[in-house]
Amino acid sequence: MTVNPPYRADIVGSFLRPDAIKTARADLAEGRIDADALREVEDAQIADLVRKQADAGLRLATDGEFRRSWWHFDFFDGLDGVSIVETDHGLPFQGAQTRQRAVQVHDRIGFSAHPQLEHWRALQPLAEAAGVQPKFSFPSPTVLDFRVEPQNITGAYADRDEYVDDLVGAYRDAVKAFYDAGVRYLQFDDTAWAYLCSEVELERARTERGIETDGLGERYASILNRVLEDKPDDLVVTTHICRGNFRSTWISSGGYEPIAEQLFSVGYDGFFLEYDNDRSGGFEPLRFLPRGEQSVVLGLITTKTGDLEDADAVKRRIDEAATFAPLEQLALSPQCGFASTEEGNELTEDQQWAKIRAVVDIAADVWK
Repeated sequence: MTVNPPYRADIVGSFLRPDAIKTARADLAEGRIDADALREVEDAQIADLVRKQADAGLRLATDGEFRRSWWHFDFFDGLDGVSIVETDHGLPFQGAQTRQRAVQVHDRIGFSAHPQLEHWRALQPLAEAAGVQPKFSFPSPTVLDFRVEPQNITGAYADRDEYVDDLVGAYRDAVKAFYDAGVRYLQFDDTAWAYLCSEVELERARTERGIETDGLGERYASILNRVLEDKPDDLVVTTHICRGNFRSTWISSGGYEPIAEQLFSVGYDGFFLEYDNDRSGGFEPLRFLPRGEQSVVLGLITTKTGDLEDADAVKRRIDEAATFAPLEQLALSPQCGFASTEEGNELTEDQQWAKIRAVVDIAADVWK
């Protein structure tokens, strides 16, 4: 097994919200409890979650994103100069619409006293007490760039090109702040790269949001490499490339071929790639993974349904992937989180944990 993350058996990060948290959030919304009472419930449920992750055989633990409503908006809302605002449309998932929220850049983008630093500080001692490594995640800067609509860029910047330096600076400051707080395993969650694999999503970006899509791969590789260029040697930073995850639905389709060379040029330590169905394409783009220390974590176990994958079939797919990239540079995980938003996917907690145990067991057999 690998000594450092990403581990042979790894996870993207989010878990189904327990009933206790759902009830407490509803009680807060109705004024029956205050924020301190909600936090006490979250603390107890996260402590239980960390123990369950350790008991399942994982070598890492997250807080399940239990304190978040959205995987991305909560973080963006804590940046200086950025707000989450009401809009007239949600995100276009297949057969579902999210709540109608959008990113607004209303002033210079920066990072200062972010509330999720406290989320990390609460997770760290719980994970260390359980004997596992704490992992923290937040959305990639490319997500903000791809999602913000021209009419929602106001005040300090005339257009999206003018904020790039500030966006890079804010994320460099974020990485440093979380590192200084003790983070050694950090993940940038990223839907933008997956949209670059989809002609449908590229056309939607051009026509509905006025984005110039030519050169976006180069733009995103540049932004990310600038963010990561001075990261400490003992900080592992990975990314998860996601095609959408809301109530077991999705947005984007398309294999990684259009982006593989640019994506693998980014200085991440690992790439969590979804490979749970035909929408993700084949393993051929893995041929662009540089030989060396970077890893690809194969998301072969779906989080969108409760049906448990056949272990032998998963092992055959790992063997297939290993014809394009060295087996020692591969690992295994679920294809996404189980609850990218607080609503969660359409499976039970028992099914969720069966998936986690399957990842651990299959990885132990493959990488002995």
